[in-house]
Amino acid sequence: MTIRHVVTWKLKSEDAAERGAQAAEVARRLNALAGVVPQLLSISAGANSVYPEANWDVTLVADFDSVEALEQYAVHPAHEEAAVYIKSVVASRVAVDFEV
Repeated sequence: MTIRHVVTWKLKSEDAAERGAQAAEVARRLNALAGVVPQLLSISAGANSVYPEANWDVTLVADFDSVEALEQYAVHPAHEEAAVYIKSVVASRVAVDFEV
């Protein structure tokens, strides 16, 4: 069983240029976890590039071997470091974890 972890964030900045730069930085920090966090089977994060007035700002899709691996990822120091920045710029977060 593989667990797919999908997270989408809405950033709090009112300024579109600032929000775009922050979304790119969130994606960069998350993608940098590839090869660093051993529990990650795959990771892809990206800033929204279409319909900014309707869409959320940045999304993460990551795959894990198990729920336990997802939980280990969540507390990995490199993930926790990225999360500090993400939490500083985020207004809202939604997530779904499902079997693939």
